[in-house]
Amino acid sequence: MRRFLASACVFAALGMLPAPAEAQRSGSYTVAGRNLDGSDYTGVAALAQVGTASFTVVWQVAGRTINGVGMVAGHSFAVVYGAANQPALGIYLLQPDGRLVGTWTVVGAAGTGAETLTPVVESEVPAVPRP
Repeated sequence: MRRFLASACVFAALGMLPAPAEAQRSGSYTVAGRNLDGSDYTGVAALAQVGTASFTVVWQVAGRTINGVGMVAGHSFAVVYGAANQPALGIYLLQPDGRLVGTWTVVGAAGTGAETLTPVVESEVPAVPRP
């Protein structure tokens, strides 16, 4: 009986956890990252869910707007976008607190950058163009 109750509690708890796509949310994020040359940058981003596991992403960093698309798979969020007229991609891990922590690169680059997107309350960030 004790094993049954323990198993029932585990399954009930797992049933209350959101699926990865549900854990990822549309909305505004602050952006903090490290460029390929090691310099730091900040900005804002907007994610909008456009399918079961797909999103559009719009970053505003250093006065530039960068558009991309992303996909949630498990606890990973992969994005592709254009940077300096080159294809670029990033891979983020979904954190329990809603942050996206990842690495990115431009195709053909000699290294990787790093980036963290932190969800914020809409009224706390400047307007970001919506996809």
